[in-house]
Amino acid sequence: MSTALIIVDIQNDYFPNGNMELVNPDKAAANAAKVLEWFRQHHKENIFHIQHIAGDPSLGFFLPDTEGANINEAVLPLENERVITKHFPNSFLETDLESKLKEKGITNVVVVGMMTHMCIDATVRAAVDLGYDTTLIEDACATRTLAYNGKEVPAEQVHYAFVSALDGMYANVISTGDFLSNN
Repeated sequence: MSTALIIVDIQNDYFPNGNMELVNPDKAAANAAKVLEWFRQHHKENIFHIQHIAGDPSLGFFLPDTEGANINEAVLPLENERVITKHFPNSFLETDLESKLKEKGITNVVVVGMMTHMCIDATVRAAVDLGYDTTLIEDACATRTLAYNGKEVPAEQVHYAFVSALDGMYANVISTGDFLSNN
């Protein structure tokens, strides 16, 4: 079995002073960087950085050719690491991610990134639907407070609602520490 790391949208707009600030993005990025370093030592040919570029300027963030759309320095890709551009929450939709994984014979994926409730959720579910055994490193992900119909849901609750929904049926949800100590 071959394993790949998929780093989803750890981009500057999610950090302080960005156009879509998340809660605790630095902590999540630091954990993602630890997982990335492990992959660089053990599976360096199987690292995929996903970069969301807004297809519609009304989105207000990840606008083309902006600092906010750049991948954050915590997980900056090396020259030999593949960067895949996407325009939708699902990292597989209208990208070559699936074909690149198949070319390498990948059967397992490890997912880290941002935002838990959107692109992480969509990517994990798609990976499983495509037949990949999927691990989600939950503390290497971040999200934000959401609101609906006058009800506010704090970021921590949003995060844990989504990772708990994914755990089991869709992914093996674990912490950075558990991943590093068990691999």
